[in-house]
Amino acid sequence: MSLTTIKRQIVSCQDCPRLRAYCARIARQKRAAFRDDAYWGRPVPGFGDRRARVLVLGLAPAAHGANRTGRVFTGDNSANFLMRAMHDTGFANIPTSQHRKDGLKLTDAYISAVVRCAPPENKPTPQEIRNCQPHLEAELAALTRVRVVVSLGRVAFDSYWRFMANLGVKPRPRPPFGHGLVFQIPERPSLVVSYHPSQQNTNTGKLTPRMLAEAFTKARKLLD
Repeated sequence: MSLTTIKRQIVSCQDCPRLRAYCARIARQKRAAFRDDAYWGRPVPGFGDRRARVLVLGLAPAAHGANRTGRVFTGDNSANFLMRAMHDTGFANIPTSQHRKDGLKLTDAYISAVVRCAPPENKPTPQEIRNCQPHLEAELAALTRVRVVVSLGRVAFDSYWRFMANLGVKPRPRPPFGHGLVFQIPERPSLVVSYHPSQQNTNTGKLTPRMLAEAFTKARKLLD
């Protein structure tokens, strides 16, 4: 399928009633700071360069971020933290991600998520993650040039290894999760591991701007 078709299928997806109800409620109630905004309130498709060699894989839309703006990793502090690192390493033309018409363009990178609807407390259920897996598989099939995946957080890390398992790649022992680790997989996209740029991680210093930029520098070196 083309990315256009995949995006259309993602936006119209109704497979997770709990998530759809939550996103719709947030879009109605809104946050006071965004009371004049028209919330997207639907599943959020991927975004970026159709010829990307790097796929950035996050967890899910934020309730008042991508669920509001309609573009993955857009409209909140985590989005700006990520875009700063991508801009510093040449994957984004500006260091912020505010809204869909902010002029942001990604070069050689495409951003996606494990789950396409904002989950309550940022915690999708295992079944909701499984429901969304076909969307990621479809994107990866359409993004034929991808050579590196940057996983943001453990959920994205685990999701990528499930995807590999479906292709028959089942390394033993199980690969460990840890920021900055790199896994090169014969004839498959390599994996660069990062902590998620959530405020919980960035405000505590568990993930610093330098650490995230270094993860994208490793992705760049793998391409070179």
